Amino acid sequence: MLVLGSLLDLAALPLPAAPVDYLHEIKPLLTQHCVRCHGEQKEEGGLRVDTAASMHLGGASGSILRRPAGRESLLEQVLAGTHEDIPAMPYKKPRLAAEEIARIRAWVADGAPAPEREEPGRWEHWAFVPPRRPSPPPLPASLAGWPRNDLDRFIGARLAAAGISPSPEADRITLLRRISLDLTGLPPTPDEVSAFVADQAPAAFERLVDRLLTSPHYGERWARPWLDAARYADSNGYSIDAPRQIWKYRDWVVAAFNRDLPFNQFVIEQLAGDLLPQPTVEQRIATGFNRNTQINQEGGIDPEQFRIESVLDRVNTYGTVFLGLTLSCAQCHDHKFDPISQTEYYRLYAFFNNSVDDGHGDRRSRSTGVLHFDADGRPDDRLEAELAETREQLEALFEQQGTTVEAWRRALPPEQRRKHASASLRAALDVEWARQSFNQRRAVFPLARPEDPAFKALNDRYGTLTRREGKAVSTLVMEELPEPRPSVVFIKGDFTRPGAPVTPGTPAVLPPLRAEKPNRLDLARWTVDANHPLTARVLVNRVWQQYFGRGLVETENDFGSQGTPPSHPELLDWLASELIARGWSLKALHRLIVTSATYRQASRVRPDLETIDPLNRLLARQSRLRLDAEIVRDAALRASGLLVPTLGGPPVFPPQPDGVMSLGQVKREWKPSTGPDRHRRGLYTHFWRATPHPALAVFDAADGFSACTRRLRSNTPLQALTLLNDRQFVEFAEALARRIQSEVPDDLGARIDFAFRCCLARPPSEAEKSRVAELYQQQLTATAGEETARRQAAWLTVARVLLNLDETITRE
Repeated sequence: MLVLGSLLDLAALPLPAAPVDYLHEIKPLLTQHCVRCHGEQKEEGGLRVDTAASMHLGGASGSILRRPAGRESLLEQVLAGTHEDIPAMPYKKPRLAAEEIARIRAWVADGAPAPEREEPGRWEHWAFVPPRRPSPPPLPASLAGWPRNDLDRFIGARLAAAGISPSPEADRITLLRRISLDLTGLPPTPDEVSAFVADQAPAAFERLVDRLLTSPHYGERWARPWLDAARYADSNGYSIDAPRQIWKYRDWVVAAFNRDLPFNQFVIEQLAGDLLPQPTVEQRIATGFNRNTQINQEGGIDPEQFRIESVLDRVNTYGTVFLGLTLSCAQCHDHKFDPISQTEYYRLYAFFNNSVDDGHGDRRSRSTGVLHFDADGRPDDRLEAELAETREQLEALFEQQGTTVEAWRRALPPEQRRKHASASLRAALDVEWARQSFNQRRAVFPLARPEDPAFKALNDRYGTLTRREGKAVSTLVMEELPEPRPSVVFIKGDFTRPGAPVTPGTPAVLPPLRAEKPNRLDLARWTVDANHPLTARVLVNRVWQQYFGRGLVETENDFGSQGTPPSHPELLDWLASELIARGWSLKALHRLIVTSATYRQASRVRPDLETIDPLNRLLARQSRLRLDAEIVRDAALRASGLLVPTLGGPPVFPPQPDGVMSLGQVKREWKPSTGPDRHRRGLYTHFWRATPHPALAVFDAADGFSACTRRLRSNTPLQALTLLNDRQFVEFAEALARRIQSEVPDDLGARIDFAFRCCLARPPSEAEKSRVAELYQQQLTATAGEETARRQAAWLTVARVLLNLDETITRE
């Protein structure tokens, strides 16, 4: 945040052109920065700022809104740090931005208007009021020809009010590379660049957008941030971190984006596809969203504890992903800042508390909540039925014979009893031991079973079925119990301290859920109701964030009172209203944003903006963004010519450094894929939670442990070392070097030109071409051996340099 000096001239700050809205623009700022010390729970200096009336009344120093003759109000002075006696506020915290102080100044200058009956309660917070579709504001004559659609009018009006001009449109090659990376996650090929540059038709860019939106790679690109939020991974987590099959959910997300499944239906199928009337296989697969929880397979765990942990994770993920609220703060007590009580948290918990998964991991009830598929990809209901039937028969046989592990041990000859496992293991495995995973427990019981033909036949059949299950394609899905589990409030969040019983319900601050006995399907439909104040806003904000580096609400996972107020509240509501009006079509939303003049601006930082808007909140230029981890690799794959564009299927294993898989508690082997799978897109790389692929981790990929709604970009030396020395990037550079020589005649300048177009989409400048030519000649001279090998080595060095450029891994 911009730190203001003590001599800041407030009069020099531009005033907003339109009247300032107290509830939407002022109260959120004060709630975020000031209420912690001047609110309901704490009144430093006898002052509260949670209502306009309390600010007029003031504290020990009197009203903080009154303007004495020729002076600013006390509120303005302490925020700017110009008061003679009172230190700058917030005390020992970052100051408000200049534009935010200007907004407060304009409100005070206008008489600090506010609702007559405003209450200190936080339900008046802007995010809890359903969005109203505002009319696009008028623009001054200087910007009359700038907008390409109504979105630009909201941006242009704020720029005009701040006295800022928008940046010019980016050049065509930059636009092409930007939109290709943003919509498909892949840079354009040299042929695509040539074709677009040659197409001078007025609607060429719009046609390009439409083509990219219909590309199957669009779904891959936009599935990635959703999978981050869904905490997708190909392993169970915790210390054992065994592999799991849930890649069919990943493929469902890709397909849903590609066919532009309306977002309201997209949400319903993920939250409650299993509860739809006669759900399809695809709708059941979609419920994998809620099965992305971790599974603890450690010995000695309390299964009920980890079943509850999974349910809590689903509640918290629901709040983060769909509501943009920090629901987890109400898990142990009433939320300190937002109007969500602990009881309301556990009423949401009750919606998710009825699934059949039981907290045992894959050690018990292995078919519970699992959808199996046969060799042709059809659901294999017979396998599930046979497993369930055989398991029930084994249990019945145990009950008939009264056979516990101890009784079984006594039935053995003395010499075999001595080989038996310890008493502690016997106790741990005493119940339903036959349901343990045979592969995992084979060493525990190296003994002959009692000679019972019925037991032997059933046990052999069960072993055959479980081995068949282990080889089968499957995916985790939600499945509801016939009768709902009772739900209670956990006192201080402790599941061993049950409190008052609760029934499913939603927070009172949000619109009511009108259902007599609501279930997950009712919750899903309520979530995407057109009058819901949060869902559409949260979604359009996340989409905006992908294009501009930060959302209109910068705290994209906290729309509550402690979150950042929207930089453009009217635009946020307009986009949310447009999304709903256009049938919740995400492709329509994407097209609206990327065809705007705002999106098409150049990203170059201007000297005037460094002072007025250093963080680019007002969007007088585009943002320059480093590529996401998977796209860094995908871009290198495309430049090298190795990219295999196949969609979907089981995860793959590209090369990684030796020893990575030995870092976890369980030592595993990483067998690098061969053939086409070696060069698939990063989306399909097998993701272990405990030991993620280093090239993904070093470029800030999500960890899969909790919902990630924004990847924070770092800039470290390890990233440059990865691009230079990681074995897969060396492999890409080798392929690029061969490609340069095979696809371009033996002309040094032409080959350098082609190499730049492969990596950066643009041709090199004369200075760049000269430096690369010098590098090539140096390497050629320094390398011994026959001519072909020397040339390959020299071009390999050039390729490694180009793949390591900041511009190569950056979206301009």
